[in-house]
Amino acid sequence: MTLQRTRIKMCGFTREADVDAAVQAGADAIGFVLYPPSPRSVSIERAAELATRLPAFVTPVLLFVNETPKRIQAACAAVPGAWLQFHGDETPEFCTAMGLAAGRPHLKAARIPLSEAAHFDLLEFAENHPTAHAILLDAHVDGFGGGGKTFNWSLLPPSVKAHLVLSGGLTPANVGDGVRALRTSGLSLAVDVSSGIESGKGLKDAHKIEQFVAAVQAADNTPS
Repeated sequence: MTLQRTRIKMCGFTREADVDAAVQAGADAIGFVLYPPSPRSVSIERAAELATRLPAFVTPVLLFVNETPKRIQAACAAVPGAWLQFHGDETPEFCTAMGLAAGRPHLKAARIPLSEAAHFDLLEFAENHPTAHAILLDAHVDGFGGGGKTFNWSLLPPSVKAHLVLSGGLTPANVGDGVRALRTSGLSLAVDVSSGIESGKGLKDAHKIEQFVAAVQAADNTPS
């Protein structure tokens, strides 16, 4: 079996230099948080400015949490080609409708409990979101992500009929373990990082960005 390269999404950008550093390091997607309570939040106008720095084949991703259709549509109009990431309590019907209306693929975040006693059925979740291009696996924390918490990867089912994006507390030190643990669990595996490449909330660290990419590449070149 030939394993696919692990794609890398980096999220929560607020500064031009950080976007440039991520692109230079080899990120495949750059996420902009459009959730005002988040310390990494940017306005639609700011996301549009930052997205213009992305070269061809690096994808902008707009992150929403329980947002109104009107604002989602405004963001899509401002950032051409952006994918949508729904990180709140959005229903499958809402995600599907917004993706179709904008003509954009979407990701849906599955919030995995940190407590091993709490049950989460990822197979059912993926089945309930058939139009999502991928299911993003994040730790269930207050504030809808970005908390730097890692859930127990071993509790996930070994085979999920969906493209998966591993998130939640990833750092240059542990992302390789995550890739090796889950790279055969779904139709494909990507990783998503925010706090693990920061010097402060919303402030990315170019060295950590480079380390993160290097760790993913090293994992891709080593057996599980």
